[in-house]
Amino acid sequence: MSRLYLSYCTIQHFYRLLRSNSTLDYLRTNFAPVTDSLVIIPTYKEKENIERIIRKVFSLEKDFHILIVEDNSPDGTADIVKRLMKEFPEQLFIEERKGKLGLGTAYIHGFKWALNKGYQYIFEMDADFSHNPEDLLRLYDACANQGADVAIGSRYIKGVNVVNWPMGRILMSYFASVYVRMVTRMKIQDTTAGFKCYRDEVLKAIELDKIKFTGYAFQIEMKFTAWKLGFKLKEVDIIFTDRTEGESKMNKSIFKEAIFGVMELRWRSLFKKYKRVA
Repeated sequence: MSRLYLSYCTIQHFYRLLRSNSTLDYLRTNFAPVTDSLVIIPTYKEKENIERIIRKVFSLEKDFHILIVEDNSPDGTADIVKRLMKEFPEQLFIEERKGKLGLGTAYIHGFKWALNKGYQYIFEMDADFSHNPEDLLRLYDACANQGADVAIGSRYIKGVNVVNWPMGRILMSYFASVYVRMVTRMKIQDTTAGFKCYRDEVLKAIELDKIKFTGYAFQIEMKFTAWKLGFKLKEVDIIFTDRTEGESKMNKSIFKEAIFGVMELRWRSLFKKYKRVA
């Protein structure tokens, strides 16, 4: 009888333990998600594109989860995402911020969220279809099966694969990458690319809070830091198509940060010892 009572008490204790908030939080944090891949999409005024891009990613043959990092869009982008979350409760997530805080900080926020949830492959992608969601599969393959630590969707491996850009912007982007290669000495054709896949080990090894830049120089700084830490960067040939819906976020201040930020990045690297975070 005493053994039976002891077993009953043990079961009751275990049941209460499972029901406790601390245990549930532990399980959420420490057990891996259903898929190994998370696509981070920063948004600001993307109501024309956001539902289509989410549905397209979820239609792919591989399972991806999506995290929307939403910067308080005044056009109702967040409302569209929240409506879709009811349809995709285990695949679609949103993190809302107080305002437009910059592309780099949006991705840093998403990286930390992804690492906390246990994803192994973490993607950057725009909401406006300039990045073809089909290419997520190729970026994943480069990291999961071809030995890359960072897979980069590159516009400039085979000439210039850009659609719907005026010639002036194409030349500016292309020669910006040439300039970055010259200054940083990275062997990357598309140094400013923003369509990427990271293995989780890369993001864990980088001191994310010390990444300085917030605009397009952020993309250069992340590649440069991963390269300096000894990770393997691999470019995957893609076709970049400029947005047809919504407003472009490119402006002169963003481009200026990229140009002058590269010189600062290179200068700081001469006096910095790059070490992977334990």
